[in-house]
Amino acid sequence: MFRRTFWFTAGAAAGVWATTKVNRKLRQLTPESLAAQAANKAIDAGHRLKEFALDVRDGMAQREAELGDALGLNHRTDAELPAQRGIAAIGNDKQIKYIENTTYSYNRNEDH
Repeated sequence: MFRRTFWFTAGAAAGVWATTKVNRKLRQLTPESLAAQAANKAIDAGHRLKEFALDVRDGMAQREAELGDALGLNHRTDAELPAQRGIAAIGNDKQIKYIENTTYSYNRNEDH
């Protein structure tokens, strides 16, 4: 009698365990659950991509500083650059043309 009770209990426990596992797997395969899993993975991938981009930017800045130190570009002796000239003079002393700094648009889509 004890043997039958043991096997009956073991079978019932295995049935409950299997039913629980199957129900859990079915809930994971619903469209809503799959969409949520995909969204979570996309967010994680975005975070990893952002961290990678920040690491690359930091590495670029560090390498640029190293190259600037190696080439002596980071140690400026003059405090300020001279101001840009606004008007240029072309010609001899008697005939001088003044050409102003104008910006030209190289956009082909603009109307001319």
